[in-house]
Amino acid sequence: MEHQSSEHRLVLIPPPFQGHLTPMLQLATILHSIAGFSITIAHAHFNSPDPSNHPNFCFLPLFYVLSDTHISSKNVVDITATLNTMHAAITNHEKIACVIYDGLMYSIDSVARELQLPSIVLRTTSATNLLTYHAFVQRQSKDFMSLDLVPELEPLRFKDLPMFNSGVMQQQIAKTIAVKPSLGVICNTVDCLEEESLHRLHRMYEVSFFPIGPLRVIAEEYSSYSCFLDEDYSCIEKELTEVACGLANSKQNFLWVIRTGTINNDVSEWLKSLPKDVRVATEERGYIVKWAPQGEVLAHQAVGGFWSHCGWNSTLESLCEGVPIMCQPHFGDQRVNARLLSHAWKVGIEWSYVMERDEIEEAVRRLMVNQEGMEMRQRALKLKNEIRLAVKGASSYDALNRLVKSILSANL
Repeated sequence: MEHQSSEHRLVLIPPPFQGHLTPMLQLATILHSIAGFSITIAHAHFNSPDPSNHPNFCFLPLFYVLSDTHISSKNVVDITATLNTMHAAITNHEKIACVIYDGLMYSIDSVARELQLPSIVLRTTSATNLLTYHAFVQRQSKDFMSLDLVPELEPLRFKDLPMFNSGVMQQQIAKTIAVKPSLGVICNTVDCLEEESLHRLHRMYEVSFFPIGPLRVIAEEYSSYSCFLDEDYSCIEKELTEVACGLANSKQNFLWVIRTGTINNDVSEWLKSLPKDVRVATEERGYIVKWAPQGEVLAHQAVGGFWSHCGWNSTLESLCEGVPIMCQPHFGDQRVNARLLSHAWKVGIEWSYVMERDEIEEAVRRLMVNQEGMEMRQRALKLKNEIRLAVKGASSYDALNRLVKSILSANL
């Protein structure tokens, strides 16, 4: 891709949530490395990126009136509402070629229009998940625990749709799907995964769509930047004990990340409280750590399965490495992704999600031992190859080329 764009500066505006911040930084790395754009990251003053990881970027910290309670509780609704009280100063510090903002930062749409700046929105979830937002807004009277299929979104059921219980959150969803940036929408996805959903979105929005995912794979070729685990899950010691017993009884080797603070006691002390046979099996076949580089782990040839909440970043990482998933969604787009993995792409297993040892053992063995799991691995490897082809000069490469040309054309 031959573009020289150093005189063009892009301002990228992510919210301070890791699952959104990470893909925005990956996108910045791609646009700087491949097309030569200068980059400014306008970011919140908390959970801010480390500038030392991106020495070629400019970082503009933004300070909001957010209480420590809001920040520590990770109240997405209140934080997002406050972030969208932004003013034009964010995008007014120098001549800007384009503003790229996360879908949660919907107020930037009107700011960019007022300043007559080209704008693009980055959608960090799947294209299908964006369609579920429209389904929610259009069918709020439907029972959202229904097992009925959502019209035009099969195999999704109404119970798989993200749930937005508060009126404020419903208003925010309506606002985020209403934005129509002047240059289009970037999706962190691949044509071979979501071609039909992308076509539907293109017809609905009547703007250009740029499916240039997986962003992590493309960015890795131009940077040593490593992705960090973006899942945040705490469970009580009783559940951890059930997980330990289930993993031990499955007779499979495993790497288990237990983050600091998940339990009150030190993990080594908790392990001593396990039944002796479980403790011995865990020591022989398991390896427990506080953190692991998720992308690198999934890329290792010894990994045969992944137990995940199915956030979109983790879903893409697993698909990129041909690893099938044991799905355990909790909230947001996770249920949508889990349904796509299990019923559309058929590389993930649905199970009872009951945190009991027998259920966990059965699910692990389905994924790792049974014929069902072997067939999933074959399909996952096929998808991996299709995704790699999309990155290496096919659909994602073409979309990236169109994106760069669109930004440059808007500044002629």
